[in-house]
Amino acid sequence: MDDPDAAARYRTVRARTETLAAALSAEDQALQSMADASPVKWHRAHTTWFFEEFLLAPLLSGYTAFDPAFRYLFNSYYEQVGPRHPRPSRGLLTRPDCAAIGAYRAHVDAAMADLLAAAPDWSLVELGLQHEQQHQELLLTDIMHGFAQNPLTPAALPGWLEPSGAAAVPRFLSHPGGLIEIGQDGAGFHFDNEAPRHRAYLAPFAIADRLVRNADFTAFIAEGGYRTAALWMSDGWAEVLAGGWSAPLYWCERDGAWWQMGLGGLAPLDPSAPVRQISWYEAEAFARWAGARLPTEA
Repeated sequence: MDDPDAAARYRTVRARTETLAAALSAEDQALQSMADASPVKWHRAHTTWFFEEFLLAPLLSGYTAFDPAFRYLFNSYYEQVGPRHPRPSRGLLTRPDCAAIGAYRAHVDAAMADLLAAAPDWSLVELGLQHEQQHQELLLTDIMHGFAQNPLTPAALPGWLEPSGAAAVPRFLSHPGGLIEIGQDGAGFHFDNEAPRHRAYLAPFAIADRLVRNADFTAFIAEGGYRTAALWMSDGWAEVLAGGWSAPLYWCERDGAWWQMGLGGLAPLDPSAPVRQISWYEAEAFARWAGARLPTEA
């Protein structure tokens, strides 16, 4: 379907990516701290490649690619497009530089303005925007992993604040269970793994009315949560031992107080903020310690 606000929505999403990268230097944007992460400038280029590859090249008459080499450099896992630069080596791409990536984005955005004026099928544009928003999350996740390993603990987003949490004791809300329907019914945008809509049976249950807080997790640590094998799945306990886990990924203890690395840099741990950057194994062990369990998707 067509969307009359397509051009404005496109500009908003694309501008958000640039806003997220605005405080990062060229050196920051080239950082790849592990094989599963990607440099910020690669995220900026890959999301642009998506629009060039799947919308502009096939749909805009007379479109000229910004640089044919980018088809190889910034493909991610799309086998049908062709070969690609290996993911673990994206940090070796010192060229093209950030200025060239900016020019690439501007080139594609100008061509997309022409394409959107011709009212193409909005569903493919929406897929591209959803894809870019996923990469905005990845961009922040990846740069924070790198910055957390820098002794200077720089801020990826200066001024960023923890999300607010709840100080009250959680209440558990009862649900009678029964036969329910979950999944996308086919209307509106959705990814393929959100469909089809189907029925599922739920046994009666109760679920907490708020997220687990940092204060809850510090109690788990204080009571030996990371030292008690019985709380962990066997493969999770193996990870605890192999990695020397003693707290969530971006926590550190200084003079008896907990600190946490965030998008705004290193800051004292906010006890009421929701706990974040924990693995499924840690969440599952915490739930067992708390006398509860993790909710299923249903």
